[in-house]
Amino acid sequence: RLEQAAQPGEVLIGQPTLALVRDEAEVEPIQPLELKGKAEPVPAYRLVRVHDAPERPHLARFVGREREVELVRGAWQRVRAEQRCELFTIIGDAGVGKSRLVAEVLASVDATVVHGRCLPYGEGITYWPVVEVLKQLDLLPPDEAGAEAIRSLLGESQAATSADEIAWAFRKTLEHAAAQRPLVVVFDDIQWGEETFRDLIEHVALLSSGASILLLCIARPDLSERRPGWPVTLRLEPLGDQDVEELIAERIPAKLRDRIAQAAGGNPLFIEEMLAMAREADSEVVEPPTLRALLAARLDQLETAERNVLERGAIEGEVFHRGAVQALAPDKTQVTPRLVALVRKQLVRPDKTQLPGDDAFRFRHLLIRDAAYDALPKATRADLHERFASWMEDRGAELVELDEILGYHFEQAYRYREELGMPADGILAAGARRRLTAAGRRAKLRGDNAAALSLLERAVALAPPTEIDVALESDLADALFDMGNGGEALRRAGSLAERASAAGDRVGELCGRIKEGTIRTYLEPEGATERLVALVEQALPVFEAAGDDLALYTAYLALGQVANMRAQFDEGLEAYERAAAHAQHAGLPDQLFGWRSAMRFYGKTPVSELLAWLDEQGERGARNANLRAHRANALAMLGRFDEARAILVEVRAELADRGGGIWLAALTGQPSIDVELLAGDPAAAAEFG
Repeated sequence: RLEQAAQPGEVLIGQPTLALVRDEAEVEPIQPLELKGKAEPVPAYRLVRVHDAPERPHLARFVGREREVELVRGAWQRVRAEQRCELFTIIGDAGVGKSRLVAEVLASVDATVVHGRCLPYGEGITYWPVVEVLKQLDLLPPDEAGAEAIRSLLGESQAATSADEIAWAFRKTLEHAAAQRPLVVVFDDIQWGEETFRDLIEHVALLSSGASILLLCIARPDLSERRPGWPVTLRLEPLGDQDVEELIAERIPAKLRDRIAQAAGGNPLFIEEMLAMAREADSEVVEPPTLRALLAARLDQLETAERNVLERGAIEGEVFHRGAVQALAPDKTQVTPRLVALVRKQLVRPDKTQLPGDDAFRFRHLLIRDAAYDALPKATRADLHERFASWMEDRGAELVELDEILGYHFEQAYRYREELGMPADGILAAGARRRLTAAGRRAKLRGDNAAALSLLERAVALAPPTEIDVALESDLADALFDMGNGGEALRRAGSLAERASAAGDRVGELCGRIKEGTIRTYLEPEGATERLVALVEQALPVFEAAGDDLALYTAYLALGQVANMRAQFDEGLEAYERAAAHAQHAGLPDQLFGWRSAMRFYGKTPVSELLAWLDEQGERGARNANLRAHRANALAMLGRFDEARAILVEVRAELADRGGGIWLAALTGQPSIDVELLAGDPAAAAEFG
């Protein structure tokens, strides 16, 4: 009746709905309405907007977890008392109450609380939860190198970095935040996290000091299969019979209480959803055999328009935006009142938006999202994934991992069509490939080799059998080599050359052979460098005639690597400089500044020119430890020993803070020896030997 009384574009709600959504919506009262079937005018309110809101209070009682609550609180008390970092991992089945337990503890914690979640779809979205946390903290570490690594991760800088640098910079950011107020970082669904992300968590837990930080990680049991050595603090078991009886409302008929208790198996979410279905059902409730079946049955009870809205939200994911639903919903669907109804039914709740100017919602549980998604036919999923990706392309420019997200949705649309036997959509595949390739290259730039390999493999798999993408396939060969799979890298490069030759693509064939030859210099070095140089000399005129910057980059990069192996540093510098220039023309990121610095340092470049070049790189955001070690040695050559020592002390402290390892010795040991020998102090040099 209220919907019929509303003007076009207007949403009206009554007092019962207002009581449920008061914390999540801004409303304004209007004149009471005369409605059909009502003896008195009905109070009504106009919905102004749905705003960001904290997690909605749970209406179900919290029972049977006293011991578990005390365990988490005990960890927090240790963190506060000892000013240290502690990792606390809670594992349990879906719906058993992990998030509810955490929410119950955090309600009484005096701390800054931030959340990050791992996404269940695709691979390669390594740092999504880290970026979520960084955006909530909205601060940088005081160290400039750490700040630059964070800016690079957030897409505010194009500086190359590494997984180790990002982990170190993230830890410094958390320590900086905790210095102002004790900090709790909640990471949800870490079973879906990439190995690099879980390495980052362990880095923070093991190396953080002097700051009160509690890392609360939530996961399903398959975390133990994916990361067998992960320390599990608490395994959350189903509720006992007595707790189940206490959780089920007294007003439910005894017969139904017994059936729910028996079917639930101690799972609180099952109980809550059965109770909700009982309240909404017009006839006797039949308990489904599983939690997934129960959720599907409950969603079947929704009005068609409500179910349409829920299913469109499920396309985006656990968190979705009203604008996306409006773009995907059938014509004439009034999305906002349906969302209000779904909030009232406790299927979704308002959440913090990721897109300025839009409203965001979160499924109350990921299993509800899965049930809504599973109800969609594959053909509908294909259409909606493509339409969502097109919508997000226009609105998600500020998302750090936009390429990964769009690549996934375009890829899903293509794969569902493929499964249905529909004609291949080359435009759709090309869109997915382009986005996944960009994401893979960015992952390589930040040193996330596992993510780079996953993303690039998915991109290559989307290419038509007859199409040869030299740049992409070369990147994949590099990614395989970086992950220690040299044999497969060699095979991929050889395959690229053979297919290009069969297609009459001489440039592609030579690029594949050069990549293959470069890999052989590491795997089968006997005579490999001579054969590679001869091959490049044969290829260069072909590449120059074609004006192919990518091919020329490949050729000069190979010459630079050979020159470095032969300690021909001036020749190496010339080759790397040419490679960098062609990379820039080809639109590739600059990954060669470390090599270009080394060639200058070990070659005949005058010290003054080396320092000027290093200054230029520093202005561009390059604070690589290698470059700083070269600066220290260059300053020592000019007799500026104190400045040189200060730089190496800083680099040594930074590397030690990241965990040390081989780089600590490689980047500070020999440079320190060189500085002291130049200073005429062999005894001091011996201390670094």
